[in-house]
Amino acid sequence: MGSSQSSDKLHCNRYLDGQGPPSLVQQANEDVKRTYREVNSSQPVGQMTWVVLHRDLPGFPDDNTLQINYIFPDGVQTEKHPHPGQPYEGLRLCAYLPDSREGRRILKLLDKAYNEQLLFTVTTNTDGKDVVTTASIPLKTQPDGGSSVDGYPDSDYLKIVRQILKDKGIE
Repeated sequence: MGSSQSSDKLHCNRYLDGQGPPSLVQQANEDVKRTYREVNSSQPVGQMTWVVLHRDLPGFPDDNTLQINYIFPDGVQTEKHPHPGQPYEGLRLCAYLPDSREGRRILKLLDKAYNEQLLFTVTTNTDGKDVVTTASIPLKTQPDGGSSVDGYPDSDYLKIVRQILKDKGIE
């Protein structure tokens, strides 16, 4: 009987120390943050598709390549964009991942980030034009050429992009 009381007390202490399940207030705040992020995103309407290319990326000689295609047509900015009512220039962009277990995991995370409208935004470029561009999540837009041109080889990319996505709540 004494050991039963001891484990009950430990269980209770865990909750008192803040290690129990999140409170209803914490859960509600998380829901509000998630809703706020989605509503205030400036990613315009577009399309994300992907295909498998039968070629390897530098640094991944045993894997095919996942090519992710993003298409955003030209449009008119809404209230969530920097200049509502003004036109913006669309974007066609390809990104690349190795067709490996980790590459497919990152693809799923990027798909989730895209659906949560975190990958792209409308911004004013150096020429003063409003355009669609990548947001704060880096994409490999070249299959080769090295990290200086957003290409491969880049041995740390998958680890880095996974951490950035995790920091943004994408897991």
